[in-house]
Amino acid sequence: MSLYLEQIRQLVALQHVDDGIHAVHAELEAAPKEVEELEKRFNAQDVQRNYVLEKLQHLMEQQKRLDADIQDDESRLARSKDKLMLVENDREFQAMDREINNMETLSQSREEERMALQEERILQEENLRNVEETWNELKVELERQQENLEFRLSLSREKLEGLEVQRASVSEGIPAPVLGRYEFIRNRLRHPVIVPVNDGVCTGCHIAIPPQVFIDLQRGNHIMSCPNCQRLMYWDNHFQDPEAEKAPEAPKMVFFEDQKF
Repeated sequence: MSLYLEQIRQLVALQHVDDGIHAVHAELEAAPKEVEELEKRFNAQDVQRNYVLEKLQHLMEQQKRLDADIQDDESRLARSKDKLMLVENDREFQAMDREINNMETLSQSREEERMALQEERILQEENLRNVEETWNELKVELERQQENLEFRLSLSREKLEGLEVQRASVSEGIPAPVLGRYEFIRNRLRHPVIVPVNDGVCTGCHIAIPPQVFIDLQRGNHIMSCPNCQRLMYWDNHFQDPEAEKAPEAPKMVFFEDQKF
């Protein structure tokens, strides 16, 4: 194996370790956010639940006052009807009769109000059952994720420590100038650092490299960077990554200045 291909192999091996490190960092960032997002959903549901509970409490207080008023009205109406039997003249009878009619009208109005309150209470109790069903599900899931979060983070940190040790080992065999170039790109660009060129297209940015650059890359004399995304690149005919997954369908090629090759 030529020196060029050996260095490509070393860099790709380093890239695989960095793939793992990148995935662990993503997990360390995503896990707390997942719990935070669930907390937001639970808190929103808790606000809704408290709103329905307060509304139900208000309805029950209204109904309690209304029941007391209706009971008082019934007592007063009964007393007025008793008095009606004792009146001694027509004038008193008519006055008492009007008072009884007014009381019966008021009583009927209170009964209608009580029925409306009962209907609203039934509606809100149904709302509460629906809200609490989701509230309980979110509560259980939140508690589970909160308990699991530290375990997930601990596993990720442990895995990261192992990958850092592996990275140091893999880096030892790479010449300092080549490793320094790799690290420079790694610290400034999006993951990954080194990518294959497939059918003249950089698989990092999915843009076709210029014809002359592709010709130089095919010669395999030195490690080159993509003119567009600045990632390190190699021709896939020179080196087939044994760990690479089945490549997806290549995107439509984009050419510089309408040149084709």
